[in-house]
Amino acid sequence: MSKFKNFLFTSESVSEGHPDKVSDRISDMVVDTYLSKDPFSRVACETLTTTNKVVLAGEVRGPKIDNNELIDKVRNCIKDIGYDQDGFTWKEKTKIESFLHSQSKDIAMGVDSSGNKDEGAGDQGIMFGYACNETDVLMPAPIHYSHKILKLMAEDRKSGKLKNIEPDSKSQVTFEYVDGKPVKVKSVVISSQHSADVNQEQVRELLRPYMINSIPKIFMDNFNEEEFYVNPTGNFVIGGPDGDCGLTGRKIIVDTYGGAAPHGGGAFSGKDPTKVDRSAAYAARYISKNVVASKISEKCLIQLAYAIGVSKPLSIYVDLFDNDAEKNKFVTEKIKENFDLSPRGIREMLGLNKPIYEKTSAYGHFGRVPEKDGSFSWEKIDKINVFSK
Repeated sequence: MSKFKNFLFTSESVSEGHPDKVSDRISDMVVDTYLSKDPFSRVACETLTTTNKVVLAGEVRGPKIDNNELIDKVRNCIKDIGYDQDGFTWKEKTKIESFLHSQSKDIAMGVDSSGNKDEGAGDQGIMFGYACNETDVLMPAPIHYSHKILKLMAEDRKSGKLKNIEPDSKSQVTFEYVDGKPVKVKSVVISSQHSADVNQEQVRELLRPYMINSIPKIFMDNFNEEEFYVNPTGNFVIGGPDGDCGLTGRKIIVDTYGGAAPHGGGAFSGKDPTKVDRSAAYAARYISKNVVASKISEKCLIQLAYAIGVSKPLSIYVDLFDNDAEKNKFVTEKIKENFDLSPRGIREMLGLNKPIYEKTSAYGHFGRVPEKDGSFSWEKIDKINVFSK
């Protein structure tokens, strides 16, 4: 985020019905399907969604799963999201094809453990984790409230409380920061697909409560109604994969910190936890969140770097944003002493070899509540004492 103390900062979110998020959901469903049958399955699944068509492609290693089982589960994903439209539906009108095939032997050789060789990273790359004390879940305020608007809309749409609003939506929240702290909301944008039975003014009135109910009043004092934008381009009846082709992994900033922290470039969805794009990003968030929760720092950024086939991170970088070199060194040493950041160590530490990924595919992978089935284990704050001086 900005090095200046006073500034405006904006983050966006997209709903589970956004074409790219439909693709992410389907790809993570494939990961969960394989892990549910064999927790050591390898999956790298990409999904394309467009007008009445879904295409799966990628590499897998694990149990043999019948194509028809996967296709039925794809339809269940589409149905749960809420699509039954002329151009995209969970019914037979939408054609679903799978081109998943076996994982490359060269990749498997580099990643597998054997003899004295520990399991290596599934790819090279850099991963970032971030936390800050702007919200109770230690996430930046703009992305947190952008997610919340769409999540509440989806819940009411599915329950039937919110009518004439369709699954494809976007939100965007701009905060004004003073002395580096969010003090008020400057503008809010909500764009949502809707039925042909309502006009733009009606859509605006349908969606206004979700802005009001998602953002604390303290941030909405003297909010200028002219800065509330709903469907700025006008009509939005045709949407979802019918209106725009969707692909897995194209919403990586939505998935993480809304642009408030760097991103290594690797997407999460469709990848099993041996892929450090996913697991190491979760580990970096886990550590940074515990650092901030310990109150040793108001913000924490962590970068991890890996090489394919190499088990230990090549580097660990920590930034606490307070120019305290000794404290920075202290945190770095504590990380090295207390966290096994090899791919196997991360998976065991966070319990990642479970079918817990489909629910991560919308409304952010971070800032969520840890669940009993092991979902969002990287959001636990059970390592605070590690960083307490």
